[in-house]
Amino acid sequence: MGRGRVQMKRIENPVHRQVTFCKRRAGLLKKAKELSVLCDAEIGVVIFSAHGKLYELATKGTMQELIERYGKYTGGPPADEPMVEPMDAKKEIEMLKQEIEILQKGLRYMFGGGCEYMSLNELLVLEKHLEIWINHIRSTKMDIMFQEIQMLRNKEGIMKAANKCLHETIEENISYTDFTTMTTNMMHPLTIANNIF
Repeated sequence: MGRGRVQMKRIENPVHRQVTFCKRRAGLLKKAKELSVLCDAEIGVVIFSAHGKLYELATKGTMQELIERYGKYTGGPPADEPMVEPMDAKKEIEMLKQEIEILQKGLRYMFGGGCEYMSLNELLVLEKHLEIWINHIRSTKMDIMFQEIQMLRNKEGIMKAANKCLHETIEENISYTDFTTMTTNMMHPLTIANNIF
């Protein structure tokens, strides 16, 4: 019996959605590899999960080389032209210090460790970081849940196999054993007399 037609709409159950994403992502990447091998094609696939996690595949070379080649083909900026000016080391250190300071201030603000005032820009930066952290946490949580589901399915399979084996052993023993009534002249056949020892 064949599978039913899948409706093309968002899967509401988050566990089923994550499982479907993992299976279909693996299938898509597998098909891309097969196409590359069979047809000698150069393929690049970029996937972002709902939680912001990046999955990529470059069948020949690196993804960066593929993107540069795509840029040349479509008339984008040349690859040797840097997209962003490299930052001076001192400026970068200063910027990172400011970001750390804002995050620490935000943590104190959230947990009531100080009566500090935060500006709108600082709150926006904090909000952005919190969203990123929440996405990472959710992605990690879904990965762990998926692994636990797989582990439980494996355990279920092992338990079913053990149960089947035990059931077959019991049926074999029942067929070999004759349970006719045994009669004895002793009053209590399982009791051992004290004077034996």
